Amino acid sequence: MESPVLTSAQMRSAEKAAFARGVEVEALMDQAGAGIARAVTKFLSSPGTCIVFAGKGHNAGDALVAAQSLRSRGWKIEIRLAYKENECSELTRKKLGSLREAENVAQASRLRSDENASRRLAPLLILDGLLGVGAKPPLREPVRAACREINQLRQKNSAYVFAVDLPTGLDGDSGKTDRDCVIADFTVTIGFAKSGLVADGALDFVGRLEVVPLPDLTAESDSKELIAAPYSLAPLLPRRRFSAYKNQFGRIGVLAGSKGFIGAALMTTEGALRAGAGLVEVFVPEEIYEIVAAAAPIEAMVKPLESYRYLLKEKIDVWALGPGLGKSRPAEILELIEKTKQPMVVDADGLNILADKISTLKRCKGKRLLTPHPGEMKRLFTNKKETRTKTATKFCSRFPVTLLLKGSRTIVGERHRALSYNTTGNPGMASGGMGDVLTGVCAGLAGHGLSFYDAARLGAWVCGSATEIAIFRHGASEESLLARDVLDHLGEAFNDLRSSAA
Repeated sequence: MESPVLTSAQMRSAEKAAFARGVEVEALMDQAGAGIARAVTKFLSSPGTCIVFAGKGHNAGDALVAAQSLRSRGWKIEIRLAYKENECSELTRKKLGSLREAENVAQASRLRSDENASRRLAPLLILDGLLGVGAKPPLREPVRAACREINQLRQKNSAYVFAVDLPTGLDGDSGKTDRDCVIADFTVTIGFAKSGLVADGALDFVGRLEVVPLPDLTAESDSKELIAAPYSLAPLLPRRRFSAYKNQFGRIGVLAGSKGFIGAALMTTEGALRAGAGLVEVFVPEEIYEIVAAAAPIEAMVKPLESYRYLLKEKIDVWALGPGLGKSRPAEILELIEKTKQPMVVDADGLNILADKISTLKRCKGKRLLTPHPGEMKRLFTNKKETRTKTATKFCSRFPVTLLLKGSRTIVGERHRALSYNTTGNPGMASGGMGDVLTGVCAGLAGHGLSFYDAARLGAWVCGSATEIAIFRHGASEESLLARDVLDHLGEAFNDLRSSAA
């Protein structure tokens, strides 16, 4: 089961079809609210104070149901209505009444700045339930004032902002934003992701994107864009048979590292090991062999290398080539990329060497997964003023490879396959070594027998998830996060993926 990216019109059509089947609006609202609460507690496990900014439509009702669920888990709830209560929809008023009946609910009859915010219990959570799908910029009062207050609380009081379905002030189709659009840390979108949420210009307003699937909501879509989701990725990780042995999980060959860039080889190696590779062999130039052999994980085999050409005869199942490799022997590297029959993940200096002779990709004898960051992508494929989505689509149509375009909302693409957007991760990943780990993880997963398309999607997911686990469970911050934190928490990320899809 995949999660397609829908337009507002397609979303309304899916809802209309559900209602025609007898599904009640309130049932969908209750499912949505429960899912929002689960998303909150996934990241904020300790209860604090939740302020619900509510509009007058069903988006507000979703937020109020979520608040009711959070209250039962120990959260203190405050309600801030943007409109008079008698202007709200009947169902929203019902959910508001249910919430008020609960104990310890503080009410604010009008929007106001919070003088006691600095003395609140941590964490401070804001639910943006002002406007839903279908609303278009520009914002109007009193919603505009509410959006400004949300952004002020986020900035001055370090509040976590969770947008319900989409940030208020963002166009769900185009991704265009009002000047006072809510800046969300997390957007919990209901049913399916909306196309505007994955637009390049929306990234800094949407934040971490979480999809809440609704069992009663289905959509027939020919969308060429998908959101990677636990329920579609978890089946790629079947339980191992008790009789499993190492040769079933791939012999990974790592070709990485050079003088001054030893860490890249080490992180790629451990990434492959932590992704479940059966065996990992690391091939490094002779001048750094002793250092790498002493520092490498003891589970890996480190081998000195005189010439890259010798590797064409090695019995390897999947190659990981490029991190920290340098550009001292470009002709040999290009020959490997072109003539190696085994699948190969190409990253970093491997990509930089390819950029000088990109036509090599049309002659490769084996499958190739390219994992460029934005700068490397520009060197590979000059496509000025195009969105990341269009760039990925055009590149995959031109070259017979799998592309993992790194960045916020990492994109995985392949010719004749839908583009898949990753949703895990955070800005703390903008540091050295993250890509080296990902290269190793993708190679390790491909060693299990996964296609590069699936290995890339799964690899991006678990690496991003590992950073979230490091921050929200183990005390790391966006500033302190290191690539080694990803390695340390990959096990939890794999386990979380399985359990969240159950």
